[in-house]
Amino acid sequence: MSFDSPSNNAIFKANEEFQFPLWSDTQKTLGLTYGAAEASWQPIASRVTVILGPSGEWVLFYPSGVVSAKSLYVHAQTVLDDLALLLP
Repeated sequence: MSFDSPSNNAIFKANEEFQFPLWSDTQKTLGLTYGAAEASWQPIASRVTVILGPSGEWVLFYPSGVVSAKSLYVHAQTVLDDLALLLP
């Protein structure tokens, strides 16, 4: 989820050849709710990961600073390992 417009996300997706949808939060509603923004004036979303359970409850949260562009593959593996511990 980013604060970029759908058209900017579409260009980025095409340039990066992503095979998954990119969502826009131009009103910053989700960013404020899930900790990716501290205020509505924040120009870009902080990198956070929130894993929600089936009922919408927060199951796992990784704050900004834990998630960085340089360590995305390490972070992805951490999330998968943590989920494996939680799932039956």
